[in-house]
Amino acid sequence: MKILIIDGQGGGLGRQLVAAVKERFPQIEVMAVGTNSAATNSMLRAGADQAATGENSVRVASARADVIMGPVGIVIADSMLGEITPQMALAVGQSHAKRILIPVNLCDNIVVGVSESSMAKNVQNAMDALEKLLGQQS
Repeated sequence: MKILIIDGQGGGLGRQLVAAVKERFPQIEVMAVGTNSAATNSMLRAGADQAATGENSVRVASARADVIMGPVGIVIADSMLGEITPQMALAVGQSHAKRILIPVNLCDNIVVGVSESSMAKNVQNAMDALEKLLGQQS
């Protein structure tokens, strides 16, 4: 099982996701890809097993992952202040991996119908979704 976590900007959400996955599922391989080096370094310090930066890394890792996690912006071209290229969004969207996306109402993308939860609660909900997904694959 390979989990890919993608994040950009400062990598805060990605860092939280990596730490939560490694705490709850220590046996799972976590790949982290940042849209910039700050995001990548943040996720690597949080315990990612492998880390890379940039568009090509998103494309390659998305093809190899079983599950992709990150903010909803990773499937929207030009989101995250332009850090998500159209090719990145396409790679994530066309991947055969299951996607667990965290709603983040920033950068001109507003997800309606989602309760206003703290980022910590959203990360916990993502871990619950991952646990359910892993149970289905057993």
